[in-house]
Amino acid sequence: MSCFVVDVMNVMGSRPDGWWRDREAAMRRLLRQISVFAEKEAVEVVTVLEGVKLPDFPEGQHGFLKVTYARRRGRNAGDDRIVEFIAEKAQEKLASDMLVVTADRDLRARVEAHGATTIGPKKFLARLDSTSDKH
Repeated sequence: MSCFVVDVMNVMGSRPDGWWRDREAAMRRLLRQISVFAEKEAVEVVTVLEGVKLPDFPEGQHGFLKVTYARRRGRNAGDDRIVEFIAEKAQEKLASDMLVVTADRDLRARVEAHGATTIGPKKFLARLDSTSDKH
């Protein structure tokens, strides 16, 4: 895969580590972990976040990590942003190089319809954990 596309809220919610007590801190922890993974593996990772924009993680490229935010609030806002990104890649004939990380069945179906591949958060988190164990 040349690029991971991560449904951050879905991945964060799959690990019951108390993230709900401080959602912004949990988002930062996950983004830092993803950034380390992306750098070590030399692979681009596009993250899609919902809700408050983190000032220390503005939208844009941060090394191998690309931070994006949902364009609107409400149900499926992040999912719609992911589908929009994958649809753009499909027009460029690059969707098959995209690996979308989510447990959301509807989102999986939507991005797979554009040619992307999907994996669940647990597999992705295991990769992140194994990468952070290597230092």
